[in-house]
Amino acid sequence: MKLISYNLRKHRAATELSALVDRHGADLLCLQECDTDDIPSQIAGLRLADATHRNRLGLAVYFRRDMYRPLEVRSLALKKSLHDRVLKPAEERMLGVRLHDIDQGRDLIIASFHAAPLTALNRLRRAQIRTALGELQEIGHGLPSLMVGDYNYPVFKENLGQKVREQGYQLTLSDRRTYTRYRYFRGHYDFATSAGFDIERIRTLPQGRSDHLPILVTARMSAPAAREHVEIKVA
Repeated sequence: MKLISYNLRKHRAATELSALVDRHGADLLCLQECDTDDIPSQIAGLRLADATHRNRLGLAVYFRRDMYRPLEVRSLALKKSLHDRVLKPAEERMLGVRLHDIDQGRDLIIASFHAAPLTALNRLRRAQIRTALGELQEIGHGLPSLMVGDYNYPVFKENLGQKVREQGYQLTLSDRRTYTRYRYFRGHYDFATSAGFDIERIRTLPQGRSDHLPILVTARMSAPAAREHVEIKVA
């Protein structure tokens, strides 16, 4: 499957979405900083699963309707930074969708995530990520899960990667940096955490009207674990 994640920078890059989906053959689309009152129900053949409703700048997840069937949606308000308390840009910072893969007959979880901005401490963002990943297991324990988005975590990602692995997930960066607006803050902001997926590649796409560059995730669900055969002897 192919998934595009894109922080639209206050909805400015919304007009680019149809072309992006068509050009890269995306099956899933995860958005951050979109105006949820001004997003269509369909984008280039992808259908809106749901969007957050309590945010000034929201999250949304789209899916290819001939590949997936939505089963459950859950949004989550995470621990707030001072920025959130004062300016209130985002009440809900994670939107998770449980989907049924029609061809494979398996369920999976896709989530769009937007961490607190750089004015907050990495410690708070780690707490947000930990809570969000834990919530995904509540949607479907043990299901393949992929959470993408703007993690706002340009430095000390080795420490974050260790914390994520302790929860049973893997952190994967794209091939090039995804944020270029300010010279001293450039780096990888948009990436993925996953469990039960083989991430083949994450590619940073060309920059559009946003200060974030979209990323294209190419992945497949890992093969289900083989059931252990237990021989029972009857006396």
